[in-house]
Amino acid sequence: MHKIRKAVFPAAGLGTRFLPATKAQPKEMLPLVDKPLIQYVVEEAIASGLTHLIIVTGRGKNAIEDHFDVSYELEKLLEERGKTDLLEQVRAISNMIDVAYVRQKETLGLGHAVLMARELVGDEPFAVMLGDDIIDAPHKPCLRQMLDAHEARGGAPVIAVQQVPRSEISAYGVIAGSQDAEDERLWRVSDMVEKPRAAEAPSDLAIIGRYVLTPDIFEILDKTPRDKGGEIQLTNGLRVLAGRRPLYGYRFDGRRHDAGNKLGFLQATVEFALQREDLGGPFREYLKGLKL
Repeated sequence: MHKIRKAVFPAAGLGTRFLPATKAQPKEMLPLVDKPLIQYVVEEAIASGLTHLIIVTGRGKNAIEDHFDVSYELEKLLEERGKTDLLEQVRAISNMIDVAYVRQKETLGLGHAVLMARELVGDEPFAVMLGDDIIDAPHKPCLRQMLDAHEARGGAPVIAVQQVPRSEISAYGVIAGSQDAEDERLWRVSDMVEKPRAAEAPSDLAIIGRYVLTPDIFEILDKTPRDKGGEIQLTNGLRVLAGRRPLYGYRFDGRRHDAGNKLGFLQATVEFALQREDLGGPFREYLKGLKL
């Protein structure tokens, strides 16, 4: 069993839900308090022990590369002005990761984005992390929880799931399966259904944007036909994978924020701001004073 070292970050989407803000900047660079969305996910990967990160980009995504690169002019300016705290923060961003980039020339679905990383991942297990899902897990990072489950089950692929109200289940991919006898957070996946009606959903366990996958998923995705929208869906590939080897859904411990829609983004901003030592107190008093 190989230790997982690499994480793939699909970041080639157009971010149409946040137009016009995303007309000239990547959705992944929208600030959540004072850090871009993608940095939260990258920090989760690092805290989980991963050392090599692969970001799948597209047209207009240069700001992502610039963010994780060295900014000599900015560092020099901060140093000259004696702003050492800010200088350390800026340097920490460029020093935190060993990052590689691959271009997805057409946005042909999540499965296609993962397939673009095939050559850089190679023949080893890896993680996939979506920047839309910001997971606040104070005790242990969500991905680390999943890696522990992956290792405990002999290197089996693991996907993150969370319980979702039936009234909202039609917005998600949903798993069918049986709960593990030894770990109540694990389900052995037998099938997956994409955006089912509430009455037809096989469970209330929705698939969330964290995956621990084995390299045979690449061969499967390469042969996965495009859907009606012309895209290669990762869920379709995972269904085939579950028929070939044990695949588990892991109900992680933590709070997930759907930063891919405006309301979820605003809710995440409020909650993360309240957690900050420098902002939490004054911001809480401000919120209490609002006439709602």
